Amino acid sequence: MKRRELLKLGLAAGLGAGLSPIFGSGALAQTTAAPAVSTGPRRVLLHNLHTGEALDAVYWDQGSYVPDALASVNKVLRDYRTGDVHAMDPRLLDLLHEVHGRVGAGKPFQVISGYRSPHTNAMLHERSGQVAAHSLHMDGLAIDVRMEGVALDHLHKAALDLQAGGVGLYPTSDFVH
Repeated sequence: MKRRELLKLGLAAGLGAGLSPIFGSGALAQTTAAPAVSTGPRRVLLHNLHTGEALDAVYWDQGSYVPDALASVNKVLRDYRTGDVHAMDPRLLDLLHEVHGRVGAGKPFQVISGYRSPHTNAMLHERSGQVAAHSLHMDGLAIDVRMEGVALDHLHKAALDLQAGGVGLYPTSDFVH
């Protein structure tokens, strides 16, 4: 059984237990409620390494997601190759928020890949067997990140400790998925 199939099986078990995945190794649970995370305002800090754009935004406040902040996130996480913008699942931001709090760093997530258009994903899939033919990046359910000053294995462990689904560590490429 391939690694991706094993991750999907683990994800299915996690979703059956009411957990949501982190960093897109499977579809996020289809609910409108936010996962159980901190109760105050939630902030996301992003730096897109391909476009140079940075974002420090409160995306959740007073019990709901902030539409303007989500639109800004979607723009920063767009497919930089095509310019296509797609809605990122806000629960992915909740998971990033939790990971950020666990690593205790004030630095932004350095974004390697957010949304990928079908065109970009097909091109990457042709180049690498590690890119799924229908990557969850195409659905706004995955992000590849690292953080300056935070060891990749520490970032990976913080994500795993949430026990919220599949997490991929790619040390050769220097990111966590």
